[in-house]
Amino acid sequence: MKKTLTCIECPIGCTIEVEFEGEQVLSVKGNACLRGKAYASSEVVCPKRVLTSTVRAENGGLVPVKTSEPIPKDQLFAVMEKINAVVCKLPVKIGDVIVENICDGADLIATNSEE
Repeated sequence: MKKTLTCIECPIGCTIEVEFEGEQVLSVKGNACLRGKAYASSEVVCPKRVLTSTVRAENGGLVPVKTSEPIPKDQLFAVMEKINAVVCKLPVKIGDVIVENICDGADLIATNSEE
């Protein structure tokens, strides 16, 4: 099977063609860098995304957060359910872990400092 993708790893946006059978990638063509090859290989086997959102703070405000690394795309809604149940204590600083191991080893981290 073949699939054509537009790479999202850098601003170039290469058009990449991936040939694969099941979960085995047979070839990757069109990428300008190794990041594009890794992205395309992962995208056809197990697509992943960094999830960004907000969590409630104990004072009623919102704290912007993201996963520390990409998580499987098919887990996004399950992770959002976990995020919606979180209330964090203030203060938090950029990079503070709000929830450890929210999905597949990825932590949920603050992306802004809040007091």
